[in-house]
Amino acid sequence: MDTQFVWQEDYRIGVDVIDKEHQRLFKIINKLFTLKEEENNGQWACQEGIKFFKGHAMKHFKDEEDYMASIGYEGLEQHRRIHRSFRENTLPTLEQELEQTEYSTDAVDHFLGVCAGWLIGHTLTEDLSITGKHTRKWENLLPEDELAAMKKVVVQLVFDMFHLESQLVSDAYSGEKFGTGVYYRLSYGNEADEKRQEILLVFEEQLLVNTVGKVMGLSTNRLDAKLIHASRYTAQQFAGRILECFPNMETYELKEENLLNYEQFQKIFEREKVQVSLLFDTGAGYFSFCVIAPHLLEEGVGIPIEAENALAEVEEYLMKREKDEKEEQAHPKPKILVVDDSATIRQGMRDLLGEDYEVALAESGIAAIRTMTLNQPDLVLLDYEMPVCDGKQTLEMLRSAKEFANIPVIFLTGRSDPATVKGVMSLKPAGYLLKYLKPAEIKQKIDAIFERQKA
Repeated sequence: MDTQFVWQEDYRIGVDVIDKEHQRLFKIINKLFTLKEEENNGQWACQEGIKFFKGHAMKHFKDEEDYMASIGYEGLEQHRRIHRSFRENTLPTLEQELEQTEYSTDAVDHFLGVCAGWLIGHTLTEDLSITGKHTRKWENLLPEDELAAMKKVVVQLVFDMFHLESQLVSDAYSGEKFGTGVYYRLSYGNEADEKRQEILLVFEEQLLVNTVGKVMGLSTNRLDAKLIHASRYTAQQFAGRILECFPNMETYELKEENLLNYEQFQKIFEREKVQVSLLFDTGAGYFSFCVIAPHLLEEGVGIPIEAENALAEVEEYLMKREKDEKEEQAHPKPKILVVDDSATIRQGMRDLLGEDYEVALAESGIAAIRTMTLNQPDLVLLDYEMPVCDGKQTLEMLRSAKEFANIPVIFLTGRSDPATVKGVMSLKPAGYLLKYLKPAEIKQKIDAIFERQKA
């Protein structure tokens, strides 16, 4: 792997003790990339190098937290929580993979890719927030002790109800698509204070088939009305059991439920602030558990399911789902991932391309990699000049992963001067598009790319 994560001035937050340690961590990661390629004592060198990186990272976390405490930084506890999650969840999982595979090339690449991506993303988001140069992304999450308790409850309930061992994939799931999903919304109300909270459950279709379906003795490997109804009530029991475990939630009663399509579900994440956002891998499929409280969803997310219309609503949901699946199979839409820090550009691209393509959106390079892991696109439209992990770094990370190496990447840029164009093309993307082109011209050029692929 030739990737080098080089320190750039964009990473400097202006605090000497923090900036120096960031530079040191970048150098350690780059040294590990070099050690990995050595034939003699490569494994031993990586083992020692990874220990060295971990030691410096732990010291850096403490120094950074001490500095935030000294200036009275209001985001200290949230920042400390992110450090703790990386230290207690991410690193142990990566180290376990390294040991189980005896430091295989793929495992070392995975370790370095995750650590480098985390370091870049954390430096340019939460660390820059220390000096007021960036807004904290996860400032609205549930308090850490409650979130940790909720994780345990969810994992235990999945085991109790389905006899599956769940592994937490992310505690900051951003609504990315994974597989063929079922999106289910439960709205709870509290008569005492007239507040509501939303629980969103996302299941991979095969997870429901292999759990609820098997309990029912169904032989089908597809969703049908009986399985949807059984899954609804199973999900209600699941959510209800979680609410019972927390004193501040147990007085809430179910007021409304909806079956959503992915677009409706995705809009929730664009519009709302999520207090809990967990993604799990059960071994039999992914599922996500999210909480938005006490916000009330706006109109247009779906017709409420009630006793008198439940049969009709589920039947209509399945008919529409089957119709959409047949349409997708008959006329499959190519998948495009748009990566841009501008919400205006992202939404504009979705509006422009959504009729002919399945469009996913990511606001940063780190989010792009997470999205591609869950739902691999056929083409990536990548902003070249993002402030958080720029297009060059994102492309390097994509090409360092075997599963992404051959996906065509088109750079989006707002500049057409010779120096910029030369810099863009030196990275050997599949091409580049100028943002100021007319929408019809952009669409025409993207259509032409897929036409060439077909030919």
